[in-house]
Amino acid sequence: MNKIKRLKYACYSANVTMSVVGNLSPVLFLTFRSLYGISYTLLGLLVLINFTTQLIVDLIFSFFSHKFNIAKTVKSIPLIAVFGFLVYALWPFFLPDCVYVGLVIGTVIFSAASGLCEVLISPVIAAIPADDPDREMSKLHSVYAWGVVFVIVVSTLFLLLIGNEYWQFLALGLTLIPLLSAFLFAGSEIPPMETPKQTSGAMHLLANRGVWLCIAAIFFGGAAECTMAQWCSGYLEQALGIPKLWGDLLGVAVFSVTLGLGRSLYAKVGKNIGRVLTLGAVGATLCYFTAAFCGIPALGLAACALTGFFVSMLWPGNLIVASSRFPEGGVFIYAMMAAGGDLGASVGPQLVGVITDAVIANAEMVSLAARLGLAPEQLGMKMGMLCGMLFPLIGIFIYLSIWKKEKPQTKD
Repeated sequence: MNKIKRLKYACYSANVTMSVVGNLSPVLFLTFRSLYGISYTLLGLLVLINFTTQLIVDLIFSFFSHKFNIAKTVKSIPLIAVFGFLVYALWPFFLPDCVYVGLVIGTVIFSAASGLCEVLISPVIAAIPADDPDREMSKLHSVYAWGVVFVIVVSTLFLLLIGNEYWQFLALGLTLIPLLSAFLFAGSEIPPMETPKQTSGAMHLLANRGVWLCIAAIFFGGAAECTMAQWCSGYLEQALGIPKLWGDLLGVAVFSVTLGLGRSLYAKVGKNIGRVLTLGAVGATLCYFTAAFCGIPALGLAACALTGFFVSMLWPGNLIVASSRFPEGGVFIYAMMAAGGDLGASVGPQLVGVITDAVIANAEMVSLAARLGLAPEQLGMKMGMLCGMLFPLIGIFIYLSIWKKEKPQTKD
């Protein structure tokens, strides 16, 4: 294996590690609830801790990337992830009376690794010489989507066939992915990457309105992607009455399959990213609208699945736009874009949850649900999905602006 291929595979396996970080806890929520009696509020807090930790890492690298040895930091990412997974899995064996504390500490550690991965792996791929850098970026992010499919399917089948009480062995088994990444990085040479020479250089870039347009673009793209990714299983179960097992497999997994297909397709034949972003946002808006008003399980499932395809390029596509418009920004631009995307990934799903709870708690909405022949949870979920539609809808106008500005630079 030549050095370029080894480095690419190291980056791909690092992105699969991100898939594990983002999806392991949600898959185990009911397991933790049944085994340890952890409340839904505390379980949801694990997701918030995950995104908050990543956001903090993003912001640190946004302004202080020049203080870090980038090559050594990249190579440390999988080792940090392994340590986090070990704490997460082994804490209940040694301190069974405070399991949740171990889950929080492990989550903070492996989420920090995921944040570093988010900030640094994309610029590593961008720094590798390639005939079509845009397609290489799309390929990297398609690996993340296929990683999600792998994590969901393997975890669901493990818990079904082996049993919830053995969940630690699942977490320990998944450490093989970052261990593979560490091995591949150990024999790789990290290419040099641009960073602002000092904090004032980062502040200078932030004075550019175009940078904020790109951050807004990935905020709405991240919200559109992660809102459906985190809620499609619950939507299928609560709003359409599909059992949780099939909600996970047909919801999260199928969403991730179409997400991966969209990114893989762009990696093969993609061009004109501004047009792709705009059409993707239009399609995602229609899918959210269909999910919000649909009462037919098959149609609702199709809407969830197709959302994955339409939002597939809203995150990596905006990275492509930002890196091409601000090549001098280097790691700083990727860090700021990661922060914008993570903020959207936090706000979007949280908004759906808040709207759903508000509908359930409102007497008038409960009465409306009864008149429509729906349970309050069903109406709440549908209203939440309708609010989720706002993210791709607003994104359309931002992506139209990007399309207009990017057209002269597009390789057709």
